[in-house]
Amino acid sequence: MEYISHPFVTPESMEKRTYQFSISMSALEENTLVVIPTGLGKTAIALIVAASRLYQNGGRVLMMAPTKPLVEQHLRYFKAHLTIPGDDEAKFAMFTGESSPEKRTTDWMAASVILATPQVIKNDIIAGRYDLTDVSLLIVDEGHRAVGNYAYVFLANRYMETAEDPLILAMTASPGGNKEKIADIVENLHIKNVETRTETDPDVSPYVHEKELEVIHVDLPLDLKASLEDLKALVSDRMSLLKQAGFPVTEQTSLSMKALQELSAIIQQKIAERDASGFTAASIHAELMKLRHAIGLAESQGCMVLKNYLNKLLAEGNAPGGSKASKRIASDPRFMRLLNRSIDWKEECHPKLLILPDLVMSILEDSPDSRIIIFATYRDTVKMITETLQAAGISTERFVGKATKDQEKGLSQKKQIATIGRFREGEFQVLVATSVGEEGLDIPSTDVVIFYEPVPSEIRSIQRKGRTGRHGTGRIIVLVTRKTSDETFQIVSRRREKAMTTGMKDLVIHEKKLLQTALPLDPDELQKAKVVQEEFFEGPKIIIDDRELVSKVAENLSSAGAIIRIERLIQGDYKIGERILVERKTSRDFVDSLIDRNLLDQLREMARACPKPVLLIEGGDIYSQRDIHPNAIRGALAAISVSMGIAIFMTRDPGDTADLLLVLARREEETGYKERGSGQKEAYESLAVAQEAIMSAFPDLGPKYARALLTAFGSIRAVIDAKKEDLLQVPGIGIKKAEIIYELSRRPYP
Repeated sequence: MEYISHPFVTPESMEKRTYQFSISMSALEENTLVVIPTGLGKTAIALIVAASRLYQNGGRVLMMAPTKPLVEQHLRYFKAHLTIPGDDEAKFAMFTGESSPEKRTTDWMAASVILATPQVIKNDIIAGRYDLTDVSLLIVDEGHRAVGNYAYVFLANRYMETAEDPLILAMTASPGGNKEKIADIVENLHIKNVETRTETDPDVSPYVHEKELEVIHVDLPLDLKASLEDLKALVSDRMSLLKQAGFPVTEQTSLSMKALQELSAIIQQKIAERDASGFTAASIHAELMKLRHAIGLAESQGCMVLKNYLNKLLAEGNAPGGSKASKRIASDPRFMRLLNRSIDWKEECHPKLLILPDLVMSILEDSPDSRIIIFATYRDTVKMITETLQAAGISTERFVGKATKDQEKGLSQKKQIATIGRFREGEFQVLVATSVGEEGLDIPSTDVVIFYEPVPSEIRSIQRKGRTGRHGTGRIIVLVTRKTSDETFQIVSRRREKAMTTGMKDLVIHEKKLLQTALPLDPDELQKAKVVQEEFFEGPKIIIDDRELVSKVAENLSSAGAIIRIERLIQGDYKIGERILVERKTSRDFVDSLIDRNLLDQLREMARACPKPVLLIEGGDIYSQRDIHPNAIRGALAAISVSMGIAIFMTRDPGDTADLLLVLARREEETGYKERGSGQKEAYESLAVAQEAIMSAFPDLGPKYARALLTAFGSIRAVIDAKKEDLLQVPGIGIKKAEIIYELSRRPYP
């Protein structure tokens, strides 16, 4: 075996593959998108480019991946194969949300190679903790994500604007077959060159292992067939209502997600035109979405998963704040008959689950050291499969995202990494995963991948298949229910995969034409941008609630040169100076919050917490969001502005919102806020009222709780000296309010 020889690559640690070396040399010339099949060593290419860049240009390398398990995997690979002179642990740093901002700032200054999730880097750049000036290589793993509002887009733009010697290497196994999306990726990542290989290319084929594909067909049981008939009847009724209202509807057999999206666009147009039929149609469309989901569960997942979903719909329909769509479904007699029949379902009846234990057992009997990954779309199914295999005596664990859904706890990123580690070491043999396991996981000994159901996405299908066949022959098994959407998804996925594979070569030609016609970056313009940024360095200061970082407002503020601090704000989304708190709502969120009846209380608390409260409503006409009489919305606006004294601003989009916040911040700095002298203090009618006012000034209290505390303890001093457990004895004082009183009264004044 021939090994790569490089001063910064650990000797005899990396096999020299012609295609990897060729792609790496090309990627060192200009910003490059690498598209090669999963398992062919994208990380090896990244390491070769990183080693060459560090050796020739110095600086530091930043490699980003979407999840912590992927970041941790890349960190292990780089530590094993990249040797930097004077190398020690400080040369490598891993940044995720679990490390503190202070530690990340320190580690950034010391490290030569940083491996991170993109959201953490984005947050740190916006907060001004460090910059990308001396990053000589930016590596973007799973580059197909660089669309829309994903953090990769912002970071690539900021990197190209600020780095002294920028170079971007983006990698993906599956950019998708949509040329428009690929063009977006190329533009968003400032790509100048596309390098692609397929498994049939002469320089690749020697390293490709065979993958055996097996499709197992099963038939739908009678209970689920009867359930499908009921669900389809409910769908038919809703489609008839839409047709009677003049909306174009397709045949039920053609009710695809694409058809529903097209119908939604027509409905939204009606709503924008203030056509009352649009609001009714929107609610019916919501019902169709829920019923279509139920049909999919019945066809591909099974009766127990369907039963759980039916009960969830019933709970939504009976809840006080439930949507009209959920209420209408829950009150439909046919739905109730279906729900009542589901009560008798005590165990899974879908043949997929019934055959799965024997299938897995036979694989393990033939190859006792095998590793098997089973992919399923829904968490309920993952849980059901895991419990079924464990009951059959098969060592199995689940692998899901970190979010908790429907009372089922997710896996923290730390637990995800630990689970993958145990699977890699052979502590258990079967991993049951949702889509979180599809991207990038390198488990060399995975012999078999089982699709519990086909997926219509060519990207997801390719990612799933790529988990096997990396170091030997792999086996892929797909479970398909006859005469259901499973068959449709299987055909769609196969067709899209074929189109993407055969179009790879055309992609290079197509994208190079796009790149040739694109306007080159003007060095003078880039220099002007840097000067402007430097001028704004001492710019307006804005505190942003950390939960607001998902919006593009923070990106726009950072790009405009605002000095940003990120905190967890008790009230509001943005704090400007000592006086202004800003609550930001999208138009839809504003109207939804009014219906849920929590917005007015939220704003009232904010108004108590600052002298100058602001409500900012972003995007579109608030009167066309839902079927609510305009006077009801006008009444709410009047109460907010007149009764609560809150200033209301309307903005078009996140960019407009950022511009308004900058104006407020600059005005606050320019005019300055002078504290009122003693002669301007408010005269209270009694000392008791003054005491209540002092207690009311504590965040999240107000007059009601101030009176309750003073009544219970007798004086302000007694309240401040009280222990948390004593504060909790006062009616209405929960742990949050008790902690605010206790901590704020004892915190040193900075």
